[in-house]
Amino acid sequence: MTKEALEQWQEEFDAFHARFADLFERSESREQARKYLRGLLTEAERKNSWQVAEAVGDPIPDRMQRLLYRVPWDADAARDRLQEFVIETFGDPEGIGVVDETGFLKKGTHSVGVARQYTGTAGKRENSQVATVLSYATKDAHVFLDRELYLPEAWARDRVRRAEAHVVSADDAGVEARITAAAARIAAGDFRLGPEHADRPCSICAYRPICRDARNVTPKM
Repeated sequence: MTKEALEQWQEEFDAFHARFADLFERSESREQARKYLRGLLTEAERKNSWQVAEAVGDPIPDRMQRLLYRVPWDADAARDRLQEFVIETFGDPEGIGVVDETGFLKKGTHSVGVARQYTGTAGKRENSQVATVLSYATKDAHVFLDRELYLPEAWARDRVRRAEAHVVSADDAGVEARITAAAARIAAGDFRLGPEHADRPCSICAYRPICRDARNVTPKM
């Protein structure tokens, strides 16, 4: 979106941002979140902290990086409010949910869930993150609803690595118990994982990291 177009939509943009403002405790964080949203709508080629900061006039990306990595805010609460906006704005009796798997190519090893794995983005195994995305489609719009990042086995089994990335605390016995119990059932040939998983394709199944059969399944895109 061009700068001129953003100016024309300023009132609507401010109203949209106001839906999320109280998720940020400090006024500085609220303002930086507003700038971040605006930066995502610009024509910046890549939407990393450096380019988004540059697009909104920040001389260095420090404040943008602080917002993304240190400022406490509830991403799931933001998602819920976004869904309310989608229902109010685009709700349609004939609308449908669309589930799709997407990948994000990466060069490093620190991004959560990054590993050498198959991704439809490249059509082959690459160092990447893989996520399942839920969107909502009507005759007039196609909008985002929710996301879930896939954790490869190396991440799912490594409590210390997850803790360092703030995915889950290293002493989260509940997560370990669920993984261990599910692994035991699968090893015994029991794939009755409940209605939420019974008909789910391997490519988006939450038990994929611990299922010996699913590990070898290449998602069909």
